[in-house]
Amino acid sequence: MKKFVVLHYGFETPTKEIEEAWGKWFASIADKMVDSGSPFKQGREISSTGTKDLPLGMDSITGYTIISAKNLDDAVEIVKDCPMIRYLRVYEAMSM
Repeated sequence: MKKFVVLHYGFETPTKEIEEAWGKWFASIADKMVDSGSPFKQGREISSTGTKDLPLGMDSITGYTIISAKNLDDAVEIVKDCPMIRYLRVYEAMSM
């Protein structure tokens, strides 16, 4: 099995219904989770021109989950029912 990083994008203050939906979704993929991840708080971008604050917003990465799957198509199938805030991105983690 390969590992895939699922990046969660977008932020809105979660309602009770959203929190319950997330809990049910995480329970439904528990056997495939390598790391249940975490929501993110404000971050900072570092580049050759300096640093800038990255506040949470609709286009920010707001959390991650790492899952185990056979391939990218399988990973997408596993996470497609996520009660996402805005959208997800799925990346295969390279083995070293």
